[in-house]
Amino acid sequence: MIDTTLDAGFRNVLLIMRQVGRDLLRPAGLEAEATGEPLPVDHPLFVSWNRMGLSLGLAQGRRGGGEAAPGQAPSRMARSAILAAEELAFWDQGALLALPGPGLGGPPIQLLGNEDQRRRFLEEPFRDPERPAWGAYATTESAAGSDVARIRTAARRDGDHYVLHGDKMFITNGARASWVVVFATVDASLGRAGHRAFVVERGTPGFGVGRIEKKMGLTASETAGLFLEDCRVPVENLLGGERGEEAKAGFKTAMATFDLTRPMVAAMAVGIGRSAWERARDLAREAFGAAPYAARELGVLDRLATARRRLDAARLLCWRAAWRMDHHERNTVEASMAKVHAPAAALAATSAALDVCGLAGVVDPRVERCYRDVKVFDIFEGTGEVQRIVLARRLFGYPSEG
Repeated sequence: MIDTTLDAGFRNVLLIMRQVGRDLLRPAGLEAEATGEPLPVDHPLFVSWNRMGLSLGLAQGRRGGGEAAPGQAPSRMARSAILAAEELAFWDQGALLALPGPGLGGPPIQLLGNEDQRRRFLEEPFRDPERPAWGAYATTESAAGSDVARIRTAARRDGDHYVLHGDKMFITNGARASWVVVFATVDASLGRAGHRAFVVERGTPGFGVGRIEKKMGLTASETAGLFLEDCRVPVENLLGGERGEEAKAGFKTAMATFDLTRPMVAAMAVGIGRSAWERARDLAREAFGAAPYAARELGVLDRLATARRRLDAARLLCWRAAWRMDHHERNTVEASMAKVHAPAAALAATSAALDVCGLAGVVDPRVERCYRDVKVFDIFEGTGEVQRIVLARRLFGYPSEG
């Protein structure tokens, strides 16, 4: 069923993503579940995705919001991204995260990079549809997760290079990426003001891959540890400039790209919750028949109805955040609201689905996988706890950190 409130352009996006999810993502995700390993880089899914031109579109299309220039018309990009994220996640979230493209590394390059950097990292690697390529984004460390001010990966200037030393963890597509945007500090005592962003290319001496994580969910997606040992990165790969205030402003701009990606992550959670919910709805209909009347049956239906209401509210929060970005308005509060609400709503929906399905849900490849996949959405791209802090500061007028 297609939502008739969407206009023709958005309906077309939804139909394309639905076909891709049904015909490509879900089968690939089931393959990964059977092997217990991430999808290999030569999997047919990736070439099919590239041939549709979607990888290059991701590379060139993720721009931030901000103030509109005079006469600048509203965009549709953020809302299209939200729509695609929910629909693709409905079919298989792990396979979605494994798709070729620049990933989270794209927005910092798009916003902070110069013309040469955008050409080298966002255009050239993604031009050949027969050769899938990935980018990645690395901030997380063992002692720096939500609190990025605690990053300890160090960068020091040495002639026309920076020398990077440190470790990163939980990096999506980190082992297969052609390049990784790595955040490091030139002076840890400065906190965020000391942070710089570097594009580190695969094959750079001193840059290597640690272990590939075994995860509870998102099996099709690769999550890697990375290490940098006296890794020499050309100055030309530094994003956002070297001077303190310029670099600090650049870091804040890069972080502001989360105002788009957090609603996208929230929309993915909605897609997972909707997938489990629809499966539970179908099983409840089969079990209860046309006219449920027993108290237990009505209680089950009420629980599913409550879960659906929460999912629908989460979707609207995602769309509100995307609408503001498409209209070049600041959406930090709306993005955080979506990120706070959607994962909790999706977790409640998958939990309700598992309870309603009972033993059948435990072995159902759709319901139990949604249950395993959805938990991480309350963690990455800013934990629920951190988003609540962001909201409190914004709503009560307290200054933000950094």
